[in-house]
Amino acid sequence: MKITDTKIYIISGLGVDQRVFSKINFDSLDIEYLDWITPNPHEPLAIYAKRLSSKITVKQPILIGLSFGGMIAIEIAKAISVKKIILLASAKGNHEFPLRYRLASWLRINQLVPNSFLKWHNFLSDYFFGISSKEDSLLLKQILYDTDPVFMAWAIHQILQWKNRFIPGNLIHIHGDKDRIMPINCLKPSFVIKGAGHFITVTHAAEVEKLLREILI
Repeated sequence: MKITDTKIYIISGLGVDQRVFSKINFDSLDIEYLDWITPNPHEPLAIYAKRLSSKITVKQPILIGLSFGGMIAIEIAKAISVKKIILLASAKGNHEFPLRYRLASWLRINQLVPNSFLKWHNFLSDYFFGISSKEDSLLLKQILYDTDPVFMAWAIHQILQWKNRFIPGNLIHIHGDKDRIMPINCLKPSFVIKGAGHFITVTHAAEVEKLLREILI
């Protein structure tokens, strides 16, 4: 069976880079990572996604979006035509957010938290990301350390203010049943990976890789 030869653009999670996909073998797939660009002050998510989409150089690409990257992928699909969208540990709209996110948005709690605090790594970070090994914990710690705190604060604000109701018909959603950041009981994924948390591409890379190959054939 032939794997698709369509260009695939991968959008990582909030502020992170391709390291979170380092355990997945994309083999001969034509992939390109869409690196984050600096958001303008108070820039809405839709405008940011449209600017980011200017880095896509082919027609009808496939988008793979992890967590916040999945939300960006949906916004990009409003600006350009895409062949397929694959969400990983993400949400299709704010209707799939847990109640605590809606409360945080209403109370604007994120604006009361210092940017530096958002980069703080501790045992709670590992708990919410579903991490149990020292290796994966160190990776998350490094990712948080490397993330621009201004970008992180902007992205969290955009997530809490996201009001999407547009769900493309060509969308496939892969999720872990132990995700504590995007709880599975709040959403309806296409495929469920048992035991996987929010760090799904690292902790359950083999299962994610297998599903991606099945989807892309």
